[in-house]
Amino acid sequence: MTLSPDTRAKLARCGAATLANALLKRGFRNTFVLGMSPVAPGQPPLIGPAWTLRFIPAREDLDSMELYARNDSLHRRAIEECDPGAVLVLATGGDARASSMGDMMALRLKTRGVAGAITDGGFRDAPGIRDTGLPCFQIRESGPATPIWLHPVEFNAPVGLGGVAVYPGDIIVGNDEGVVVIPRHLADEVAEECAGVADYETFVAREIRRGRSLFGLFPATPESRADYDQWVARGRPQQE
Repeated sequence: MTLSPDTRAKLARCGAATLANALLKRGFRNTFVLGMSPVAPGQPPLIGPAWTLRFIPAREDLDSMELYARNDSLHRRAIEECDPGAVLVLATGGDARASSMGDMMALRLKTRGVAGAITDGGFRDAPGIRDTGLPCFQIRESGPATPIWLHPVEFNAPVGLGGVAVYPGDIIVGNDEGVVVIPRHLADEVAEECAGVADYETFVAREIRRGRSLFGLFPATPESRADYDQWVARGRPQQE
């Protein structure tokens, strides 16, 4: 489930929409998790392999604050056992009636070196989560305690997240554009391709500001690629 520093750095430069387009070229149509919002606007990109916890609806004889406090609680164990560098995926089936995590759990993840957390439900204690610096994404905020509506049942099994399949080890990338799920075996090549796209789009933006038309520039043509290569060779100047 490791992700190389080089691939991680390249993914950090890539927008979620660009990554989704690269996956579409490879036949993967459903990889963008719609409706996700960062807990903290402007937070660092969230990048890492998925480590999943699946919830089902709670039941009164199994779920209470007393039972929730036990050391064998799967929810609490997930916070302690999620791999450093991974993204904790809290899959609720889209249920935001109760919170998936609060600020103390987020702080523990941060101190353990977990990359971040994502849920298709909601988190509580959002100001506290923001203070931890842990990158997190959710559908919407949710204050009620977890055991009211949610029961944790399984670690590291395939889950649905906002209608997107997530398999353990898939690479999660979340940034200001949204969240995308990359099959692990494609992460390196998609990162390489999309980092190149990001570089080319920096060139495109420069050319547009100088008055150049989109025609023959975006999408790229052999001629515009040659112009781009020359720009790179000159050291990528922004002003000429």
